[in-house]
Amino acid sequence: MSGGSTEGDLTRTGMALKHDREWDYELERVIDAIEERDASKVGLQFPEGLKRRGPRVADDLRELAPDDVTFMISGQPCYGACDLDTYLMRRTDVFVHFGHTPMKESDQIIYVPLFSNVDPFDIMAESLEELADPAEDPDVGLVTTAQHMNRFEEMTEWLEARDYEVHTRRGDDRLTKEGQVLGCNYASADIDADQVLYVGGGKFHPLGLAMEHPDKRVVIADPVNNVVKIADHEKFLKQRYGAVHRAMDADNWGVIFCTKIGQGRWERAQEIVDANDDAYLITMDEVTPDRLRNFDMDAFVNTGCPRITTDDGPQFHKPMLTPGEYEAAIGERPLDEIEFDTFHGTW
Repeated sequence: MSGGSTEGDLTRTGMALKHDREWDYELERVIDAIEERDASKVGLQFPEGLKRRGPRVADDLRELAPDDVTFMISGQPCYGACDLDTYLMRRTDVFVHFGHTPMKESDQIIYVPLFSNVDPFDIMAESLEELADPAEDPDVGLVTTAQHMNRFEEMTEWLEARDYEVHTRRGDDRLTKEGQVLGCNYASADIDADQVLYVGGGKFHPLGLAMEHPDKRVVIADPVNNVVKIADHEKFLKQRYGAVHRAMDADNWGVIFCTKIGQGRWERAQEIVDANDDAYLITMDEVTPDRLRNFDMDAFVNTGCPRITTDDGPQFHKPMLTPGEYEAAIGERPLDEIEFDTFHGTW
């Protein structure tokens, strides 16, 4: 998430959040919903990096809302729009999810995407050194995350003004906007170009891009950390190969089915269990190393969020594989055909 302190990000609502001016929390929109629904209970959900700001947002909403409205802040882990606190949602009249765009439209949920106020164009200018000269190869794909979608059209025009032919697309139903990527979905990079410019923070999204599209050169323009890099997934691949090798001698398997609303792949989990007498279906909402430690399994297959495997995989006491890696471990596919595990259209 970005730092800095400007007021330009609050123009959409005209209402300043007195405690923190980095994001537009769309307070007026939330208050309108409270009044329209005559709400008495309001749920607020924030991603992990913004939970500390939750009480401040609640303070400002309390000042604007009727006195009888109770605001409840979700303490459940939240890593994406697929990670909704359904328990809290069912017990509130208005439920607000901050920090992500919707994967599935719902009248029940107000999504506040929280656009970044970081200017991306200085770092995009530096990234031109890593992109092909437009006289030699003008085709470039452009992708970004939800936090920078408010500048996507400007970014496209900026590249076009420098003689690039910009290729963009909306991925699939899991993606809300043109050119948007998620940590589990990179369908927006399925474009006719050999190079892709990723504008955004973090290393996981461009790593996933490079894994899912190994034929493309992925250039990272990170306006948050002010760096330009080339996505290199070789080190990551070696880590994954190591996990698969350790699981090849497994006598029994725990197959994880995640019960979170946007992360369940029931059919995939059931396929694995039905085809393997030594596989056992384990259901859980939050998949963590501590929760699995008491299961006497030789290895696990995660059919939930791919990032559990790829981000936290080394922390589990036994190998944690994706469904594709599981197929390689039991000999159903060659090891060198391992692909990045992604969600497409799952809800």
